[in-house]
Amino acid sequence: MQFRLLTYNIHKGIGGIDRRYRPERIAETIAHCQPDLVLLQEVDEGASRSNHHRQVDWLGDALGLPHRAYQANVRLRQGGHYGNAILSRFPLQDVRDLDLTVPLKKPRRALIAHCRLHVDGHVRTMLVFNFHLGLAGYERVIQLRRFLNSEVLKHSHQDTPVVAAGDFNDVWGTLGRRLLLPVGFQSAARRIKTFPAILPVRPLDRIFFRGDLQLDHSFASRTKTAQYASDHLPMVADFALTNGVTTTAEKA
Repeated sequence: MQFRLLTYNIHKGIGGIDRRYRPERIAETIAHCQPDLVLLQEVDEGASRSNHHRQVDWLGDALGLPHRAYQANVRLRQGGHYGNAILSRFPLQDVRDLDLTVPLKKPRRALIAHCRLHVDGHVRTMLVFNFHLGLAGYERVIQLRRFLNSEVLKHSHQDTPVVAAGDFNDVWGTLGRRLLLPVGFQSAARRIKTFPAILPVRPLDRIFFRGDLQLDHSFASRTKTAQYASDHLPMVADFALTNGVTTTAEKA
């Protein structure tokens, strides 16, 4: 079975250049990639800046993705909040979050879901982690170590498909090599730049995986709409479920 995963910091649907709230541009950008599983960061719910939309449902309806999960990170003084979301063609179960907040820093949590993939009459469960890591280097290290020590990850079998993706805010692209690759994760694309969207120079958005997954292809979507819809470009990876097949993933 093959599927396409997309991770995207949507910047609350506000353009990185014109600063206009245009959620239809986000929907168009995502739809162009035809993903099966979408991991979103900076998703608004009930905020005045985004017309009080519940964006996880607005986008889910626009994209025809029926299975959805949302988790708030930051509550706004003006009302509402924003956080991470998952949209999926596949059922999502056992949705939870992992507290990644570091003292004196902005609240951060990872959204976790078990995604039920139907393969040859059988059901395989894939464990999905959706991140928006902190701005400080030491903060990101603490957060990834907390993820690696989480009960849900430690209790998963080594062959269980696991995806850990999102906005890593990893300006130099070193976190994966330092912390994730040594414990069996692979990188879907170390050198793909996604920020800023209009002229990307930094690989802030990352996709890591382990277990029975084979990477077929990865890219950043650089359509004209994508350049203006957010301040990030979406990162896309095509996977196939496997049984011990060697992948073509990059080494860092």
